[in-house]
Amino acid sequence: MGIALDGQSLFDGQQLEIELGGFSRDSIERTVPGLDGVLSVDLGGRSRKIKQRGVLRAKSRTQMDERISAISAYMDGDTHTLVTDSGEEYGNLRMDVFKVSNDRASGGGVAIDYEIVYTQLRVQQ
Repeated sequence: MGIALDGQSLFDGQQLEIELGGFSRDSIERTVPGLDGVLSVDLGGRSRKIKQRGVLRAKSRTQMDERISAISAYMDGDTHTLVTDSGEEYGNLRMDVFKVSNDRASGGGVAIDYEIVYTQLRVQQ
């Protein structure tokens, strides 16, 4: 099946890597008169970064431009869901960065390396 973003198979499954950022928590610390030390209020879990790297392939430069445009359209500020070929699902993702590099001819077509950085806004452990 491959990897899908909002149910759309936009990516090739070969040479695909997903790197999950760590979970973090946030808090507010305040000093209070008459209290030795600080008052710490836990604000709960926060967002994390998820990076996706891989190679896109197409039969022509025109098809590659269409694929890049289709992926770039997801940089809209909305949240999306990424599902891997092994069935792992990452929800509440905002696409923040989409970089392409190393444009080259490859076996009767075009190939480029890409990297996407998502922010997972709500993390459920």
